[in-house]
Amino acid sequence: MATYSLSLSPASSSTVRPKLINAKLNNRPTTLVSLQGNLLSWSSSVSYVNLRVNSGVVVDKSVARNTIRCATLEEIEAEKTLIEKNAKERMEKAIDSMLSSFNSIRTGRSNPAMLDKIEVEYYGSPVNLKTIAQISTPDSSSLLVQPYDKSSLKSIEKAIVNSDLGMTPSNDGEVIRLSLPQLTSERRKELSKVVAKQAEEGRVAIRNIRRDAIKAYDKLEKEKKLSEDNIKDLSADLQKVTDEYMKKIDTIFKQKEKELLTV
Repeated sequence: MATYSLSLSPASSSTVRPKLINAKLNNRPTTLVSLQGNLLSWSSSVSYVNLRVNSGVVVDKSVARNTIRCATLEEIEAEKTLIEKNAKERMEKAIDSMLSSFNSIRTGRSNPAMLDKIEVEYYGSPVNLKTIAQISTPDSSSLLVQPYDKSSLKSIEKAIVNSDLGMTPSNDGEVIRLSLPQLTSERRKELSKVVAKQAEEGRVAIRNIRRDAIKAYDKLEKEKKLSEDNIKDLSADLQKVTDEYMKKIDTIFKQKEKELLTV
């Protein structure tokens, strides 16, 4: 590391006023931007300047510039797109998870999705029912399960009986028929509470995803890649995305609640 020495007489160092002085040390351009008493501040192409005053005071001071380059509009948009895309993908998965939970709760009408969570012991391994059987709705109050492999009928029947669907399967050796009993008013209210809880879990998931995205923006600010104003703008846009998915949850929840409470 190159160092330079500047000597001033005691008289001059105590009386000189702050001013701008241009100097050249060893053919290197250097600018003295402030001089007051024995305190000197230099801007130079080298990292350190060693200033020596005749009074014996020695000042070694780093003056390397910490240049902060503002991100371009293209860079800001790229960062926003990446973080927002990740957040949207996670929010979509949260919506799908909630829908899956909703569909597994039976309403007054038959729906193949009611059997989505049924797992069957098939050749020693648990598999999802819909992967080994075709499920259809002959009418609004029944389901028809037709396995691709008839040897799995008994396993399918057992899995349905052990589930919490509350339906008794009818196995004729070819297919399994399920009749949906009418839901009582009390049961509908209980299921409505379950759906409300699942909807709230979906909202919590969306808020957590937003929180993670905000943390990603804050990290960029700490790394000096984005300014505080950039973060405020990006956070505002992210809130709009969050509100959009919150509305989706509310719409899906209200529709499911309506199905449950409609006799």
